[in-house]
Amino acid sequence: MPGGITLQATGTGRPAFEALKDTYKGVLKISLLLALTYLIAHGLSSVLPAADYRALPVMGNRVAVWIFAQLHLMFGAFVLGVPIFALITEIVGVATREQRYDELAREFTKLLAMAYTVTAVLGCVLLVLLVTLYPKLTGYLSQNFKPTWILYVVLIFGEVVLAYLYWTTWDGTQGARKKWHLLLGLLVNLWGTAILFVADIWVTFMMSPAGIDDAGNVTNLWQAVNNHTWMPINVHRLLANVAFGGAIAAAYAAVRFLNARTAEERARFDWMGYVGSFIAIAAFLPLPFAGYWLGREIYQFSQQMGVSMMGGSFAWLWILQAFLIGSLFFAANFYLWLGMGRIPGAERYTRYQVAMMLVLTLGFVVWATPRSIIATGVEMAAMGGSHHPFLGLFGVMAAKNTAVNLMILTTFLSFMLYRRANRVPLVTWASAGKIVQGLVIAVASGVVLFYGVYSYYVTSMVRIGFSVYQVLAVLVAMAVFVAVDIPMLRGARQIGAIRWGEIPARAQYALFFMAITFTWLMGLMGYIRSGIRQYWHIYGRIADESAHAFTMTHGHATLIVSGIVIVFFLLVSVVFALAARHEDRPEAA
Repeated sequence: MPGGITLQATGTGRPAFEALKDTYKGVLKISLLLALTYLIAHGLSSVLPAADYRALPVMGNRVAVWIFAQLHLMFGAFVLGVPIFALITEIVGVATREQRYDELAREFTKLLAMAYTVTAVLGCVLLVLLVTLYPKLTGYLSQNFKPTWILYVVLIFGEVVLAYLYWTTWDGTQGARKKWHLLLGLLVNLWGTAILFVADIWVTFMMSPAGIDDAGNVTNLWQAVNNHTWMPINVHRLLANVAFGGAIAAAYAAVRFLNARTAEERARFDWMGYVGSFIAIAAFLPLPFAGYWLGREIYQFSQQMGVSMMGGSFAWLWILQAFLIGSLFFAANFYLWLGMGRIPGAERYTRYQVAMMLVLTLGFVVWATPRSIIATGVEMAAMGGSHHPFLGLFGVMAAKNTAVNLMILTTFLSFMLYRRANRVPLVTWASAGKIVQGLVIAVASGVVLFYGVYSYYVTSMVRIGFSVYQVLAVLVAMAVFVAVDIPMLRGARQIGAIRWGEIPARAQYALFFMAITFTWLMGLMGYIRSGIRQYWHIYGRIADESAHAFTMTHGHATLIVSGIVIVFFLLVSVVFALAARHEDRPEAA
């Protein structure tokens, strides 16, 4: 059809209807899984005696649900993040007319078929566990949120159909028809985002219930959906999924780079790792802002929950989170600086690395400083309390907000220097443009430092508002810097071509470290978000009356998170291995 979509299986010349077989198989597979799950759950509910809770031997209810819920969430992030990554790279390929971007997008899209299956299996097991072990709670949520459950199933089928069509129509939508393939990619991501938003309804309602009466019945479905934490978690998870997808793509490229046998392969996977890390870093930079918005909404809904989260039993987990995020900043900058070694002309910027490392180090130290220190009675007496007379000043959020904003600015500047490393602007206003860029970074840093120091002289209610000014200063500075940089470098003279493949091997370990750290952070923050409800299923409304209604030790929780991360990467390795095996298999005649 002229101007339309011609369906054609990838790499073959089969008729159009043959290309739809993979789509039908994918939909049929998901349908059978859902039907089997429904039959198993319904059968168990009918056979087992009625009860509010049922006990799972050995592992226990909470740990079993936790493991499968977290693995399902991680693979969900994977199958939602990879299409975003693929669409971005495909759009870049159209804009730059470089075929390698299109090939990169296709290479990662083919991972989705296997990943969808794993995600669906994990989700089905999770549903069976919830129906079996927590029948009363699951019945309550399904009864009060039935329209959203139906919408969720419809969206899943739509996502599967669109994703398979996006993959199978790749060859048939090249050239003038490329716009139709980009439209399919956009629809895949819109459907995936809708799935994310619907799934977040039940999670956030349990944290910050709204639209219910004293008996716990939902009286206003929209109020229950649009509760205090729904939109902040939507934005936070969406950014996290993009960063996660980019990090996993970069880790895949790093493994392939380390196993490459030819210079051509190393160059290809070096470039692939750079693109993945670029998308991961770009989504990671605004992520702390979304997290802070979520934290504010939790405080506004329940100060008790907020205090428990930041200053109570979960406070030390945030110190661990600070170490992990600080490590991500170091790894991202480390990779960028090593990458400059393969870019001619980048040596002119190496003199800035010491100062930038100093800012990152000081910011990391401040961010990881606890407010209250675990100390003996003698030590506390010497300090005059649980707060150190000097170091305790860096344990409050005023100092930490200042530190993280400066670290974000520094990482942003590293990337922008990397971007212009081998280019010399030729526009007449280049010198003035660089002065403007330097001024906006300096002004933003000054605003962040001013409000950070001034926060110590105002009340806590006023201090909270100062963080907004700090965030705005950083965002405006980055926007202005990029707005000047793009036209300034248009038509710039290249000092030399980037020597892809000549990056040190240790840079690939930085990419792999970023992927592991992102995944570990997802597990840790998922535990904190769920754990701050403590002994409540629905916070303040429906109590958890099972034998597992207690807050476990931090050591136990982090061991479970670590185990989940290991299992996730083992499963992802299987997906990658199957994809690589399919890539090496010769095409059918």
